[in-house]
Amino acid sequence: MQRWIRYEHAGQPGFGTLDGDVITVHEGDMFADPVSTPETLSLGAVRIVAPCEPTKMLALWNNFHALATKMNSPIPAEPLYLVKTANSFLAHGEPIVRPNAYDGRVVYEGEIGIVIGKSCKEVSEDDAEAHIFGYTCINDVTAVDLINKDPTFAQWCRAKSFDTFGIFGPIVVAGIDPMGLVIRTVLNGDERQNYPVSDMIFPPARLVSMISHDMTLLPGDVIACGTSLGVGSMKEPRNTVDVIIDGIGTLSNVFENARE
Repeated sequence: MQRWIRYEHAGQPGFGTLDGDVITVHEGDMFADPVSTPETLSLGAVRIVAPCEPTKMLALWNNFHALATKMNSPIPAEPLYLVKTANSFLAHGEPIVRPNAYDGRVVYEGEIGIVIGKSCKEVSEDDAEAHIFGYTCINDVTAVDLINKDPTFAQWCRAKSFDTFGIFGPIVVAGIDPMGLVIRTVLNGDERQNYPVSDMIFPPARLVSMISHDMTLLPGDVIACGTSLGVGSMKEPRNTVDVIIDGIGTLSNVFENARE
């Protein structure tokens, strides 16, 4: 198992593997045979940035049995997903910003994310695993009141692609089996979500395979695997939201409810 992190140090970008609070600096391409160096850095000496630079983040809808049952939604025959645009991407520790153009409810959605490691197009489910680099934490923030505001067109992409609404990190963990993991979301110290990855309708390798028949997935692309029970609004003037996946890490951000 390897814990990959990207950072800025002394004004320069870098990446490496994290062991406790020590980063072993690597060179090259994180997704293509990176080379370990003798240099190490303390985690406290760097600024954590998003653990990869996706060309796209795909976000699943209706991918957990428990939520589908509660909503009385049929089990989909194929993955249902939308795109979160690149302007929305946000790293661990950075502030979530309420859009000036929107005054409705803003909700958190704690999720696990797949990070693609190799370009894949029309791969089989058996081959898909080799194209997965690792897994990360996701907070799929949503301006929920926008989705059905216009009865003629559901505004999923707009509701989920405001600046700072596509949060992921702080690291990517490679060499881990995600099916035994549990996703928890804690809002202002209160646990709001606690659900197992094993309840997923389309597990990771199947997701990668099926989506790769729709579009080419590139190294660094992220698939947010969908959420389950417990999604809710961030209502307080100041909200701290933590997405915790033991074995991966804790993604923590603050949402200030007031506009800038």
